[in-house]
Formats: sequence, structure tokens, C-alpha cells
Amino acid sequence: MSQLTTHILDTTLGKPAKGVVIILFEKTNGTWNELVRGETNNDGRIPDLLSNKITLPLGYYKMKFETKAYFNQLSIEAFYPWVEVIFEITTEEHYHIPLLLSPFGYSTYRGS
Repeated sequence: MSQLTTHILDTTLGKPAKGVVIILFEKTNGTWNELVRGETNNDGRIPDLLSNKITLPLGYYKMKFETKAYFNQLSIEAFYPWVEVIFEITTEEHYHIPLLLSPFGYSTYRGS
């Protein structure tokens, strides 16, 4: 399993959010640098965002979820054009960053 995983649940529809672009950034010398990007599948996940062989260095990271494009494809007006979740990697263990999403709100937590 990859060290970093995520998934998105559209709480308005009660279904996984398919087709959301997610961009992973690493903070280096005060600058956010893009590492990788992917798009969620039918289950609201990107199973191969990072290779299983990659271990991220300790530090600060940001996942940017492109939510406006997702809601636009559903013809739903939404308040947040994107969601950025900033977190710190402090060990080499697995990190799961889920996003619960609706047009006018979101929630995230450290999952397992």
C-alpha cells in the first residue's frame, strides 16, 4: 500500500466523488512544489497517486482537491473552488487523508 492515500465522499449524493483532480505538493524552503497529480476513480480514490516504493521525507505536504470542476460537471453550484489540506508527515507510517465534501462545506481527518 502507498504511504499516502485519500478518498472523497460526496456527502450530498452519499456517493464517492468520481473525477476529482488531486494535486500533492511538498513544502521545500518555504515554497510549495508539485509532486504528483491524479484523478479519483469510481470509488473516489486514486490507488496509485504514489508508488508503493516511495517513502515521503518528513515535512509539510498539501493536497489540493479541485472541487469546482467536479461540481461543474454535475451542474451543481458550489462555494469552494478547491480544498487545500495541509498536513505534516512525522513518521514513515501510512497516512490516509479522506475528504467529506458537499457544495457548501467540507470536512477532513486523519484516517487509517
